[in-house]
Amino acid sequence: MSEAAALYRRVPALDSLRHYSLADARGDLIGGLSVAAVAVPQAMAYAMIAGLPPEIGLYSAVVVTLVAALFCSSRQLVHGPTNAVSIALLSAIGGLATVDQKVQAAALMAALVGVIQLAISFARLGDLTRYISHSVIVGFTAGASLLLVLDQLKNLLGQKSVGDVHDQFLLRVWNSVTQGGAVHGPTLVVGAAAMVVVLLLRWVKAKLHAPLFPEFLVVIVGMAWLSQRLDLGGMGVKLVGPIPAALPRPHLFTLDPTLIRDFAPSALAISLLGLLEAISMSKSLLSQNRLTLPPGAVPERFDPNQQCFSEGIANLVGGLFGCMPGSGSLTRSAINQQAGGRTQWSSILSAVAVALIMLAFAPFAQYIPRSVLAGLLMLTAARMVNLDELRYHLRASSFDAWIVVATAVAAFAISIEFCVLIGVVMSFMLAVPRTGNMLLTEFVVAADGGIHERVPEDHVCGRILIFGLEGEMYFGSAQSLEAHCDAVAARVTPETQVVVLRLKRARNPDAVGIALLEGLIARLQARGVSVIACGVRADMHASFERSGVAKKLSEAGIFQEEAVRQTSTLRAIRHAYELVTEPCPACPRRSVEGRATGLYFVI
Repeated sequence: MSEAAALYRRVPALDSLRHYSLADARGDLIGGLSVAAVAVPQAMAYAMIAGLPPEIGLYSAVVVTLVAALFCSSRQLVHGPTNAVSIALLSAIGGLATVDQKVQAAALMAALVGVIQLAISFARLGDLTRYISHSVIVGFTAGASLLLVLDQLKNLLGQKSVGDVHDQFLLRVWNSVTQGGAVHGPTLVVGAAAMVVVLLLRWVKAKLHAPLFPEFLVVIVGMAWLSQRLDLGGMGVKLVGPIPAALPRPHLFTLDPTLIRDFAPSALAISLLGLLEAISMSKSLLSQNRLTLPPGAVPERFDPNQQCFSEGIANLVGGLFGCMPGSGSLTRSAINQQAGGRTQWSSILSAVAVALIMLAFAPFAQYIPRSVLAGLLMLTAARMVNLDELRYHLRASSFDAWIVVATAVAAFAISIEFCVLIGVVMSFMLAVPRTGNMLLTEFVVAADGGIHERVPEDHVCGRILIFGLEGEMYFGSAQSLEAHCDAVAARVTPETQVVVLRLKRARNPDAVGIALLEGLIARLQARGVSVIACGVRADMHASFERSGVAKKLSEAGIFQEEAVRQTSTLRAIRHAYELVTEPCPACPRRSVEGRATGLYFVI
């Protein structure tokens, strides 16, 4: 691979410039500005979820979004602070005493998350995410959305927070709601009014078919203006407070080994959660784009390891600039796609637009009531749960239902970050046994010469037994493969002269799988039975050569997979007939020379 090709593969945003057009630039500009209009209020609100100053969320919407866009394999995925990651971050750092400590911890957490995600990318473990069920995200969303609503009630009602002294997240939420004091009327009115206006704007937007109308931004700007005019702060309504009109700068956090050890489990959970979010959304965007792909166009390719790399480098750089961890945003990515964003440069333009908005309107942002952001977050939480998707995963299979229920319950009973790990572990526990379940099929040669799977009424020739093995032939399937080897050996009778093993569907052999197969061959040969392997793939044949199995079978006993369908199987069975000294009475048509003729494979 040339240096230029390697650069384009590692930095997909540069690759998209090679065929960049004016139409792409127009779509990216509109998409980027549309995303920025939503990103500003969302970023401030998400920072507030984790107990951080609003500017930390804005910093993430600039740095994490921009860096991730350069390296992201998905052209339309927009990164930055997200609801799910913010809730998990609150669970990890919410018990710290001061805001400064939380800011330091959030930056350290972002760096730790980035390091873990980069390690996953460099080890090329991104492909393993396909073994993590999407039900983990569904269950997490169900549990986290309700916790988010409960956590923001104190801000909507104007109550004080009394939960920071507790370690367990749900206990903090419960104490904040039940012990936070009397409801502050003006605060509740302002927050409730903001929620009502958003719902009305959404209704109007649906009627006018204007999906890109930024109702959140409009409400926040309007409420900030009313707050300044009516002096809501003087009435006791808590405001966001001053936001610095400055861009994020390099940030040095304290590398405290004790803190790193304490945050490591949460960092791992946030890393996996962020990757699951981003990868699932990238695949969703890709599938939607392929539906509208013009004839002859080259479809976009998705690389999970490159996605892990983009997430990791973005969070690591974000941590060095004092940002909170981020991931792919469902809302902003959908807006980007609907607005016409075509490449990664729409995300880069949105990050630049957020930075300009920060510089221009930061002094005005201090008048935003916190209850307004709380109301908007609660509306967002309500839309996080897709009831149709939740019902679908609960009904689809017991596999999915168990993961959804366990993940959602763990979010309440234990902690947000631990519920993600529980869902991931359950996915592996339920998926690995499935991959380790090999199948054994017996074949017969019918009277008309057809070779097919055996059915109960088929007469089985005792001289030649034919079996097919299918599945992953590795250590995980050892128990299943050993049982099949015993079953084959049990079918051998004194009149059996040849056993044909069809290995065309056996894949990825390792030392354990090869050893079990070699043991079966030795057992059969010790009983005077010839063994023939057919449909042997190139990797299987190479393993046979290295392990010495090829010598035990001899060159005539191995029929490698061929380009013509079923040829190796037919050749193997014809050779088996040559080894039979005395045909059985029900033997299919055979010539006087003893070669089987007219055979054909019907599977």
